[in-house]
Amino acid sequence: MARSQLDPISPQLTPQDLRGYEYDLVIVGGGIIGLTLAAALKDSGLRVLLIEAKVASAAVSKGQAYAIHMLSSLIYQGIGVWDQMLPEIAKYCHVRLSDADYSEVVEFATADIGTPELGYVAEHQALLQPLQEFVQNCPNVTYLCPAEVINTQYQKDLVTIDIKIAEQLQTVKSKLVVAADGARSPIRQAAGIKTHGWKYWQSCIVAFVKPEKPHNNTAYERFWTSGPFAILPLPGNRCRIVWTAPHKEAQALCALNDQQFLAELSRRYGDQMGKLELLGDRFIFQVQLMQSDRYVLPRLALIGDAAHNCHPVGGQGLNLGIRDAAALAQVIQAAQAMGEDIGNVKVLKRYERWRKLENLTILGFTDLLDRIFSNNFLPLVVVRRLGLWFLRRVPMLKVFMLKLMIGLKGRTPELAKR
Repeated sequence: MARSQLDPISPQLTPQDLRGYEYDLVIVGGGIIGLTLAAALKDSGLRVLLIEAKVASAAVSKGQAYAIHMLSSLIYQGIGVWDQMLPEIAKYCHVRLSDADYSEVVEFATADIGTPELGYVAEHQALLQPLQEFVQNCPNVTYLCPAEVINTQYQKDLVTIDIKIAEQLQTVKSKLVVAADGARSPIRQAAGIKTHGWKYWQSCIVAFVKPEKPHNNTAYERFWTSGPFAILPLPGNRCRIVWTAPHKEAQALCALNDQQFLAELSRRYGDQMGKLELLGDRFIFQVQLMQSDRYVLPRLALIGDAAHNCHPVGGQGLNLGIRDAAALAQVIQAAQAMGEDIGNVKVLKRYERWRKLENLTILGFTDLLDRIFSNNFLPLVVVRRLGLWFLRRVPMLKVFMLKLMIGLKGRTPELAKR
């Protein structure tokens, strides 16, 4: 029977058993990225402890949804969990890119890169639950939820981790701690790793809608001067809208009643899918860009939002974290096979060299897209519309852009080649 997302995950070891227990790897954060790393290590022979503080995450309660890029799907196929995810995931075979009411529309299709799909869209729980069930069947992984890391002490050869479980404080030891505990990562902050970046002048509104006409497995990204507007197809002919606007405008939009909100939404959405029905609540998030100064220290590695955040344009954020997890799993398994200490900073630097520059490239690219398109400065309007004109007419440029956005540029983890 599938486990409800509201049920606590029973520890494989009791608090008493955990006292003084030694692991090879402790992952702090049992969200999608932490679970992905644990799942990727299923055949590693490493003793893994995965710690999650909350039984139900905010992303579940708000019905968060994500674009899942081609490379991410290949990573999950390599892990062996993709078939369990696929029934609840929608594919998209077309992407339409446009600039407000400008007539030039760039259309990406599967024929451009010779794949059956361009990508997928999944709600948070459609990824989380199969990963939870997969990890709980990995004999080398202990999954603790709810449990909270209270303190970490980094020593030369190991890390001592104090964990609060059912009002009891227990201590474990590990060769390596991996922080997958989000953008405000307590593990990163306690280690003194600084970050650089900024909060955008924009907020992001997300909501589910049901259009009158079929979405035909098409994703839309339309740039308005207030910010990008995306429509992502979901199962059941539903769509997820991701609407970026300046803070005051976004707050005013969220304050509208449902009929008023739908009227404003339809103006940006267009009439290609007929009348829209709003499903559930709408939510608002502040948008930020962040890059950690470093991804690793002796006995510590950062992955996912603990290491970086980017603008939601192009749906890059979660996918970068999935690639982080696959890359780190590959690096530490290779080190283990060669008899190296997986917590040694020389080993961990291999992961940092792999992922930090690639992530920074995507962070810079999404920032550039947002800044070029989210304004009405005439020279930039001319530049961006000329860019769309070239994308439509230069196949090599179009294919390069598509591959960059869906993860098919850069170094591919071995998991994705299986």
